[in-house]
Formats: sequence, structure tokens, C-alpha cells
Amino acid sequence: MSHWIIAPVVLPAVAAALMVLALRRTLAAQRLVSLAVLLALNAIALTLLHAATTTGPQAYFLGDWPAPFGIVLVLDRLSALMVALLAALALPVTLYAIGSGWDARGAHFHPLLMFLLMGIGGAFLTGDAFNLFVFFEVLLIASYGLMTHGGGEARLRAGLHYVAFNLLGSALFLFALGLLYATTGTLNMADLAAKLPALPEGDAALLRTAAVMLFLVFAIKGALVPLHFWLPATYANAPGVTAALFAIMTKVGAYATLRFATLVFPPDLPATGLILPSLLLPAALVTLGIGAIGTLGATTLPRLAAFAGIASMGTVFLAIAQMSPAASAAGLYYLVHSTLATALVFLVADLLSRRRAHLRLDSSAPVAQPGLTGALYFAAAIALAGLPPLSGFPGKLMILDVWRDQATVIWPAILVSSFLMLLGLSRAGSLLFWKPGASPAPPAPHEPLALAAAFTLLAGLAALTVFAGPVTDWLTTTAEALYDPTASIVANRLGGSP
Repeated sequence: MSHWIIAPVVLPAVAAALMVLALRRTLAAQRLVSLAVLLALNAIALTLLHAATTTGPQAYFLGDWPAPFGIVLVLDRLSALMVALLAALALPVTLYAIGSGWDARGAHFHPLLMFLLMGIGGAFLTGDAFNLFVFFEVLLIASYGLMTHGGGEARLRAGLHYVAFNLLGSALFLFALGLLYATTGTLNMADLAAKLPALPEGDAALLRTAAVMLFLVFAIKGALVPLHFWLPATYANAPGVTAALFAIMTKVGAYATLRFATLVFPPDLPATGLILPSLLLPAALVTLGIGAIGTLGATTLPRLAAFAGIASMGTVFLAIAQMSPAASAAGLYYLVHSTLATALVFLVADLLSRRRAHLRLDSSAPVAQPGLTGALYFAAAIALAGLPPLSGFPGKLMILDVWRDQATVIWPAILVSSFLMLLGLSRAGSLLFWKPGASPAPPAPHEPLALAAAFTLLAGLAALTVFAGPVTDWLTTTAEALYDPTASIVANRLGGSP
């Protein structure tokens, strides 16, 4: 089984190289290769998920070099979950790109998609902090190409802003890694977890500085206020399929925060134990508020979706900030939900842009196929706002429950932000479907595959709701393992299963 751990990294990398070298002029062949890779990736992800559940943490050493000298990939329940979520999201989004023709609007959509999957999958699986930086750069380069896919001045300007801000994060990441290596002599996460508690007190200041810098990097990736400035313009101007894929990119920041906060800088580490809650909780509350308020003032549906994505990240980080297994389990459930819901609303926004004269929400215009797209928008709005019967409702209930000891602050923040998002989404829906205007609607494009892809994401949200009990039980066990990482450390340092 251990050799399959590297497949989510190698498979898309080989497919991307094949497309660039041999299939660059044949879109149909690129589409077939992408779909074949994604089907295989979903099967592999399910296999890895089962192995992580039944066998426990496993490690794969590239070149058979032992830790901390070689490149190591680690499979545990959390990394397997994130790889499975990546594969499950990428397949319907790619089907949408094919069905809507978005992949034909510029060169190299499918190779860039494969490189993006390679970078994100590697970030979820790596057991080494430096290789996390490497995979961050791979996904940054690929995401910039996808961001500017199709061209346009506004898209290019937003893409440059996105790259500049994330390059700042990359520089901070390198500085933090340099401090960690100078202090400990290793960047292997398991080695760091073993060595940091034994560091002399004189190195505590360097360790705290490195921890703060790392969490700032992850806050940039996760779009936490005040480091969220890159996200609204980037997501609002990106092609709809790209923005839907980007729904999981912010989750890389949340994943890295949770991974480092439980393995490298755990709550009981004296030098850094109080840093994460003191920084993360207020930032998450402000992020939640800014995102909710932004949905009220959004002038286009993609921009509304972008601010809703910011609010969802605030909710996820709010759960992580408590640093307890129950809260982390609730945060992981909401992370899965918000990934699917945010991707769905970006696809719905793209569908509506093809069926409406313009994207702006401050003036009315008729929509072609209002019944079908209206149903999709209504479902996406329910999911984003956290209303029953979709999975956002149990997700927010779980987060409210774990924060019941501080209900005077946390509960109003979550409930008021949900109400504001509901108002923003209702306002947009009224302008889109209840005040259509007098001008004729544009002809509805024939896009059965694109519509089927959007309904597939909706089906995923419904399944997450129906199976909320078993999923929550599985996530609770996953979170408990994160706060007792002994098995993962043994697998990372020695290889194989503990």
C-alpha cells in the first residue's frame, strides 16, 4: 500500500508532462487524459482513505532515504481526507469546464490543472516543512496560469495582485524555515515535534518568531483578515471553473495551520503554546464579520461568492482556534462543507453569467432558464448561509456547541454573520430572479454536462447532510489522533506503519 501514497503527486505530474509534450494541440485528447487521471485519482484517494482508517499512519520515503535526510510523504486520516476531498472536487469541476467550453478559451488549461492537483496533493501529503514550501510554490504557479486563463485586463491585474501577495507569503515562509533549521537542524515535521520540547530556553524567542511567521504564511493562504486582500478580486475575476477549484486552495492554509498546531507547535509546548489561540481567535472573528458584511455590498455574484468564501474560512479557523479534538472535528466537517458549497456557488455564478446580459447585481436583467438555475442558486444560498436542510446547518451547530462556554462572544458572531449572509444572498436572488426587467433574456446555452456537474456538487452536500453522524464520528477519531500524534511521528521517522 505504501507505494500508492505517492500516486496523487506523480500521476497528475506525469499527465501534465504528457499533455505539454505530446498533446498540446489536441484538446479532445487532453480532456480524455484529464478525466482518466481524475477517475484514477478518486479511486486511489478512496483506497488511501480506507488504508489510513484501518491501518493507521504510513510513510513513504522517496529514494529510500531515511528521515530527516530524504523526502517523506505521510498518509494519515487527515491527509487522506484532504486528498479525497481534492479528488472529489476536481472531477465535477473539470466536467463543468469541458461541458461549458471554458477549457477551450486558452492554452494549457488541462496541464495547469494537473500541476495544480500535484501541488495541492503534495501539500496535503508531505511530512517535511521545506517540501510543504515547494508544493506551495507549485500550486501558486499553476493557479496563476489558471487565474489568467482566457485573458482580459481585469483578470491579468487581479492575477498580478494575487501573485505579488503570495510571493510575500513565500518569502516569510523561507525566513521561518531558516529560523527553524538554524535552531533545530531539521525541517522534518516529526523530527521537529521530537526536538522542540527539548530546546534550551535561550532558543525560545527564535522559536516563537518562526511560529508566528509560519502562522502568518498560513493566514495568507487561508485568507484571514487582515491578510485576505488578495482573495476578493482574484476569485471575482477568475474564470468560474478556476474559482471553484480555488475553493480548496484556501483550505490548504487551514490544513497547514491545524497540522503544525497539533504536531510541530502543540498546545502544551511552553515556548509557543499560547501563540495560536491569541492570534487566531480574534482574526477568525474579524474574518467572519468582514466576509458576511462583504456579501451585503457585493456588486457581482462572483464577488459575493468570494466574500462568502472568506466568511467560511473565518468559521473554519474559529473552530481550529479552540485547539481541542471536538472543535477540530467540527472545523473539519465545516471545511468539507464549505469547499463544496463555495465551489457550487462559483459554478452557479458562471451559469448565470451565460444566461444574463451582465453580471452586476445593482441593476435587473432577465435570466434564461430561471427555473433550473434558480433552483441551483437557492440550494447554494442555503448551503452558504448555513440553513437547514443542507450540511452547513449541522456544521455550524457543532461549532456553536464546542464554543458554548464562551457563548456570549462566539455565538452572536456566528449567528449575526449567518443572518447577514442570508440577507446578502436573498438580495442577490431577488435581483436575479424576482426583478428580471423588461429586456429579453439571452438565449440559453445547451450545457447538460455543465449543469450535471453543478448538481453533482449539490448531491455531495446532500450526502454530507444525510451521513452527518458517521462522518462526524470518523472526523472525531481523526481529530483525536491529531492531538495524540505518537503514531504519526513513529511512521514519519521510521517508515511504514507503527
